[in-house]
Amino acid sequence: MKKKLPHAYSVRRFVLGAVSAAAMMTGSAALAQAQEPVQPVKPHKVTEPAKVELGKKLFFDPRLSRSGFISCNSCHNLSMGGADNIKTSIGDKWQKGPINSPTVLNSSLNLAQFWDGRAKDLREQAGGPIANPGEMAFSHDLAVDMLRSIPQYVAEFKSVFGNDKLTIGEVTAAIAAFEETLVTPHARFDQWLQGNTKAINAQELRGYQLFKNSGCVACHNGVNLGGSSFQKMGLIEPYKTDNPAEGRSAVTGNDAERFSFKVPTLRNVELTYPYFHDGAADTLSQAVDTMGRIQLGKNFSKTENADIVAFLKTLTGEQPKLVLPILPPSSDATKRPQPFD
Repeated sequence: MKKKLPHAYSVRRFVLGAVSAAAMMTGSAALAQAQEPVQPVKPHKVTEPAKVELGKKLFFDPRLSRSGFISCNSCHNLSMGGADNIKTSIGDKWQKGPINSPTVLNSSLNLAQFWDGRAKDLREQAGGPIANPGEMAFSHDLAVDMLRSIPQYVAEFKSVFGNDKLTIGEVTAAIAAFEETLVTPHARFDQWLQGNTKAINAQELRGYQLFKNSGCVACHNGVNLGGSSFQKMGLIEPYKTDNPAEGRSAVTGNDAERFSFKVPTLRNVELTYPYFHDGAADTLSQAVDTMGRIQLGKNFSKTENADIVAFLKTLTGEQPKLVLPILPPSSDATKRPQPFD
């Protein structure tokens, strides 16, 4: 005996009910997300692909340094979380850098660039290392002259910017356009924020709750879990270091801001060791222990420390997938590097 088909009205009511239930679930997830102090990273939408491609070449081109050996990627290695995994970066003639290299990943989400915030944006930041005698040790004029001596670069700049000027402003604009694409969406924690309750496990969730309830989110919040404020290093206990960096006061001249640094992002933090402006903490466990004591006045137990570390590792997102650029060859007129002079 054949079963009777349900009445069309009943079918319609069933479908509408299912849609309403799905909408309620989606709405609940969205509401829960909005109530959290952290928001997911959104994928970057490229609107000027030619400028981005030019910026990628410049980011990887060591000829922007006096030695012809150091590129932006040397200190912000995209195979290593956008940092270099050493305490302080190595500059021209093997000079020891003054401070730990912050990650370039998600750096477009920061309120300013560098630990002391002396650059207002990525474009301004990109010009700094080129002319810094302790880093790439070139000059803006020499960098531009080098690029102008390479016909393929001249043609690319004209195509992207629509003129024959080829200025340092165009160089930094192209590098910044590329760096803006270096976001890392779809971290497991972001998936949890978006309603996938299975994206993180029980320990990682405990770590997040402890991270919130202990007060870490007062500074590490928003999309980038940091990068949105300057804070004094050592609120409860003085932070002891032999690193000479003064922090924000070196920019503002305000002594009250001495030892205040831009709060670093915690995105991809398991990849960006060592930690702090002086690179003194080799591991996440050490960093959590130190920050708990000097910033919050808390001595986390081994279990609590492990839970927070487990949570922090859920913040690793999709790393940029790049095809390495083939750099334009130097012409006969291109000045050759002087790495040992």
